[in-house]
Amino acid sequence: MSKMTAAPETGVRSVKSASRTVELLEFLAFRQARPPRLSEICQALDAPRSSVYALLRTLISLGWVQNDSSDGYSLGIRVLTTGTAYIDSDPYVRVVRPILADLAATLGETFHLGRIDNSQVVYLFTQESHRELRAYSRVGRRLPASTTALGKALLAHRSELIPSTLPRLTEYTITDPDELAADLALTRERGYAREAQENTLGLRCVAFALPYTSPVRDAISCSMPLARWSEEHEANIVETMRSAVMRIVESAPLDQ
Repeated sequence: MSKMTAAPETGVRSVKSASRTVELLEFLAFRQARPPRLSEICQALDAPRSSVYALLRTLISLGWVQNDSSDGYSLGIRVLTTGTAYIDSDPYVRVVRPILADLAATLGETFHLGRIDNSQVVYLFTQESHRELRAYSRVGRRLPASTTALGKALLAHRSELIPSTLPRLTEYTITDPDELAADLALTRERGYAREAQENTLGLRCVAFALPYTSPVRDAISCSMPLARWSEEHEANIVETMRSAVMRIVESAPLDQ
């Protein structure tokens, strides 16, 4: 069997070792809370033990993977520096970051910037509230788009990314496709998404898509503790965020 295979959608031949390296790193990211052993990695990648072990040793020597005392493998520090470089070099993050900082200071809540990646949302930036009781989400976190206001703001414009099976994270998560379709229709009608305890108990969230690219891929959101939520407080946040979206779009670089 050839070590090179054709990629039918582009006609470009893919490199098997490169594909396996990416698969390995993504598997380690998925298993970050439970670092897998060599046998588990071999099973997940459906690859021979000898080749997986050689790949792991190479990545360890380069700082992309680390091996803990229990023989589990996890991501190394080079992953962090590369991910940080991605965020720091993104022209849209540079525009959004100071505006979200202003919103957090003005409204006293936590604000996020997220980007759609297939059926998931990846958090690119978080500006935490200064209050003791506040929402929190780390940069790089991934969540099913259908469970977040960020994701629903984007899925309302990207129906091709809605998964056939909707995951459940809490008792309030929408898992019925018809119910999600109705929610997304309301999102398009009012111009923003709402979410109440669908991915984290005790939190409510509102989000706006950022139409500076086509198709849209980014959104901003505000997360607030349920104990501090009210219709009036949410309405004030929504109107302030509408103005912020206009500022962001006016300042963002042209879609490339």
